[in-house]
Amino acid sequence: MIVGIIPARYDSHRFPGKVLARIDEKTIIQHVYERASACRQLDRVVVATDDQRVVDEVETFGGQAYLTSPSHRNGTERCAELARQLDVTHCVNIQGDEPLIEPNQIDTVCHLLQQGAEIATLKKQISSQEDLLDPNIVKVVTNL
Repeated sequence: MIVGIIPARYDSHRFPGKVLARIDEKTIIQHVYERASACRQLDRVVVATDDQRVVDEVETFGGQAYLTSPSHRNGTERCAELARQLDVTHCVNIQGDEPLIEPNQIDTVCHLLQQGAEIATLKKQISSQEDLLDPNIVKVVTNL
């Protein structure tokens, strides 16, 4: 079973409550949840959060959310806690603040896991010096 886990911390350093901010008529977490739910390769989608307000919001649109420890340093730790509680063969960490993620991107990661990869992540080529120097943009090195 492949489960998509969306870590959604309420107390973001730069934008507290970001996952509950609205884009049009929906919260960011709802946009992410709906896009993840459109993936063909995921058997289940859940939210892992440290805040009851996020659980309440997810339940208003029919999603599943679980409270996790508030002491986690990052979303990966939050996902790991929940993955240990669920009966899963693979876990896909889907960023809770990425409302425009394409379902086929998540399906690509799922396919790699089904083919035997132990870990997989998406990347895209950096095309500007500004992005290269931005500490808020994650970098992936793919060669020497």
